[in-house]
Amino acid sequence: MKITVLPLDQFKRPERNVRHHPQKQIEEMKRSLTMFKQTRPMVVDEEYTVLVGNGMLTAMEQLGWTEAECYVYEGLSSTQKKKLMLADNRVYDLGLTDMDAFDAILQELAGDTDIPGWDEALLKTLTASVSEVDDLIGSYGTYPAEEIDSLARRERDDYVSPPEAHAAYSPVATPSVAPQYAPMVSNTNVDAPQPVQRFVICPKCGEKIPLGGA
Repeated sequence: MKITVLPLDQFKRPERNVRHHPQKQIEEMKRSLTMFKQTRPMVVDEEYTVLVGNGMLTAMEQLGWTEAECYVYEGLSSTQKKKLMLADNRVYDLGLTDMDAFDAILQELAGDTDIPGWDEALLKTLTASVSEVDDLIGSYGTYPAEEIDSLARRERDDYVSPPEAHAAYSPVATPSVAPQYAPMVSNTNVDAPQPVQRFVICPKCGEKIPLGGA
């Protein structure tokens, strides 16, 4: 098959597309197209219905491109077209990443982690030195002192002492013996401020993380 260049408005969408392309993926496709241009042609049938490359077509449309390269695959039966779409979407999923090769290439890039499809902050972490990782971990979850104090005050203001802390016991009597007991008051000092466990709320999971001390 030879590569053919066609205007984007000639391509047709299949009746059903196996792969759903969220906008996040489309944005990464757009980054790749902008950085490297079109690196592989789409595959269409003789009526220019897209069998392989629907996500790429969407990215090109959003970028304002007017034409694209494609293979025009003629003579496929309806069954073969469906199998081709299913196979193309599945076969690539079966691959595994060689992490040794991955790490080696990252090191060779020497900190240039602007790579479509990858989170740049994650790649910087993977290529960071031991001291840089220590600094990153040490700063994780750090809050300014005034924000910690604000959280502690909010916890203190929201604290409600249990009802039994305010309850007094009435004199008790029995049919045979009726001694008078002095009212019993809980030894909780309701006027004293209650101890507050200082904490921060993890922005990732929402859990309270104790800061230590009261």
